[in-house]
Amino acid sequence: MKITFLGKYGGYPGKDSATSSFLLESNGFHLLVDCGSGVLSKVQSYVDLKDLDACILSHYHHDHIADVGVLQYAMLVETKLGNRTKPFPIYGHKRDAKFDELTHDIYTEGREISVGKTSNIGPFSLSFCETIHPAYCLAMKIQASGQTILYTADTEWKDDLVVFAKNADVLISEASIYKEQFGMVKGHLTGEEAGKLAEQAGVKQLLLTHLPHYGEQEKLVEEAKQGYSGPVQLVNPSMVIDLK
Repeated sequence: MKITFLGKYGGYPGKDSATSSFLLESNGFHLLVDCGSGVLSKVQSYVDLKDLDACILSHYHHDHIADVGVLQYAMLVETKLGNRTKPFPIYGHKRDAKFDELTHDIYTEGREISVGKTSNIGPFSLSFCETIHPAYCLAMKIQASGQTILYTADTEWKDDLVVFAKNADVLISEASIYKEQFGMVKGHLTGEEAGKLAEQAGVKQLLLTHLPHYGEQEKLVEEAKQGYSGPVQLVNPSMVIDLK
């Protein structure tokens, strides 16, 4: 299973990166995880849109869905060109009316994900845990080829995530705020909390994403290392993690 990171920022894209998103590949299947601003441009460096197999959304804040509309236009064009013969599946929860917008004519089809239900998407098996965030949001456990990735999506600290992330090979955790901002910003983790989650869950490595546009981002790594003894790094666009 290969992870290619497309963006690292929360809120809005930077001049050097899209918002937080990554592409998963296994057995020739390509799954896009979140589709915020700038993501559609970045993903085409790694896979032709005609060969993209599915997209899954953690929640419906703009920094995670802003490019869904243009993704739908892309699938319309690919269908008209004869490159696609079936609706492109976009997975998301039904707790918001925005789910209905995931289906666009015959070109894209919204498919439901939910807590307590395993979704099999190509070679990937996905399960979900509700997070603490202003919008209803789902953390994802993604398994394929004997490997496990845990993606927190957007969340405050939640004890359930420790159990959910237990022994994952990779924890992709949001780290939207610095330690000194603890309690000031709702719905997000500090770097220190991401490290605490990684340590208590016993994961093999920690990758920090959904980063702030301000401050020294390397401080988030230092914060995470205060509570986590394993390897920690910041996500960067084009970074590839190949799990074997």
